[in-house]
Amino acid sequence: MKQKNFIIATAILVMLFSLPLWRLIRFAAPDDLYSYILLIPFISLYLVWLNRGKLPAAGSPAVKTASLFFILGLSFLAWYWLQPPVLLVNELALTTLSFVFFLAGVAGIFLGGRLMWSVAFPLALLIFLVPFPQAVRDGIESFLQYGSAEVADWMFQISGMTYFRNGLLFKLPTISLQVAPECSGIHSTVVLFITSLVAGQMLLQRTKGRAALALFVLPLALFRNAFRIFVLGQLCVHIGPHMIDSPIHHHGGPLFFALSLVPFFALLYYLKKSEMKNRDGVSIIKK
Repeated sequence: MKQKNFIIATAILVMLFSLPLWRLIRFAAPDDLYSYILLIPFISLYLVWLNRGKLPAAGSPAVKTASLFFILGLSFLAWYWLQPPVLLVNELALTTLSFVFFLAGVAGIFLGGRLMWSVAFPLALLIFLVPFPQAVRDGIESFLQYGSAEVADWMFQISGMTYFRNGLLFKLPTISLQVAPECSGIHSTVVLFITSLVAGQMLLQRTKGRAALALFVLPLALFRNAFRIFVLGQLCVHIGPHMIDSPIHHHGGPLFFALSLVPFFALLYYLKKSEMKNRDGVSIIKK
């Protein structure tokens, strides 16, 4: 009965936020960065459904926890009302944050603390519905740009190529390459980070392993972007400057993303095997 009440309350909440949620969908669907937002609710629902047999019954309302989430939701909504952002993405960030916190509050009231804790990860995953405020996006892109440039610099040094670097500009023997914001790989990095969280939750048991997998995404992103810059530079030098307009530059993102999945899944496999080995070792000792 309480679960049904939660579903009804959630439906009412969605109706109340229908306009900002519809604007979020229209904003995210065609966007190169935020298209993943449309999948987040389905991933969360799938994770809940996957563990449906292990979920406890709904308990008494977690009033304190729910109140905290309601206060946060009201705070972001008040921020939006009192000082409307100039940029659409910042507006959507505030309204979506408010919705997510209100939803968490509704879960606390109708599901209770124990059941809410059991679905904490799918619920927390909904934070990825929130688009990055413009300042946050700029900061992430800048970090990935300069970090990738540093790693690419190291790769060019190892290769023995003669070049000159000025910040984000690499002057190679036949061409100059500028590491632009489009080269930051922010979309693939965010997608891989979300993948690491979901894979860790589903396949790993230990918090350390899950954290290691998620943290591994950052250096992996820098090496992936740097390797793309390095390969493009080598092609431009050894084949010709026209390679700057080749498909590997303009459409090579999926290829390099696929290559980055190799070390990612290798680490996931190693962590999983380590957990199984440790678990088997503990079982033998107990016997």
